[in-house]
Amino acid sequence: VAKLLLEEGADIKANDISGRAPISWAVEMGNEAVAKLLLEEGADIKANDLLGRTPISWAAEMGNEAVARLLLEKGVCIESKDYLGQTPLSWAAKGGQEAIAKLLLEKGADIEAKDKNDKTPLSWAAEMGHEAVAKLLLEEGADTEVEDNSGRTPLLWAVDMGHEAVTKLLLEKVVDTEVEHNWG
Repeated sequence: VAKLLLEEGADIKANDISGRAPISWAVEMGNEAVAKLLLEEGADIKANDLLGRTPISWAAEMGNEAVARLLLEKGVCIESKDYLGQTPLSWAAKGGQEAIAKLLLEKGADIEAKDKNDKTPLSWAAEMGHEAVAKLLLEEGADTEVEDNSGRTPLLWAVDMGHEAVTKLLLEKVVDTEVEHNWG
C-alpha cells in the first residue's frame, strides 16, 4: 500500500495533525518494510513531531529493534532530545526496552543524559521498574547517586514506586543509601 501511495505521488514528508511524518508512524508500528521504503525514497530521519520526538525515539520506546538498526545505519542522531529533553536512551529505559538500550549504548549514547527534570535513563528504568534495563545501565557504569530536580536518586525512585527487584539491584551498587529527597 505504501509503495502504491508513493507511486501515486504521496508526500513522504507530509505531517499529520500531531506533526508526525509517515516515517515516524512506520517506525512506531515496527513496520520495517515500510520504514525502509520511506527511507529509500528520502524520508527525513530527523523528522520531529510537535513533541520534538524523532523516529529513533519512537523505535526506542516501542522496542522495534530492526527498525532502530535501520535508522542507526542511516546515521540518525542518537542524542536527539524531545521537548522534555528525553533522549532515545531515556525512552528505551522508560519503556523497558533492554535490546534497544544496549544497541544505543553500543553506538555511544550518553548514559548520563539528563532531561529537563534532570532524570537520567537509570532514573527512568528505576521509576518504571524495568530491572533488566537498570541492570544493563549499571553494568555500563550509570551513576547511582545522581539526583533529579526533586532530589530523587534512582534508588529513591525504585523505593517510592515499590519496585522491589530494582531496589535490591540498586542497593547492591549504591554506596550512600541515606540520601533524602527535597520533599522529605
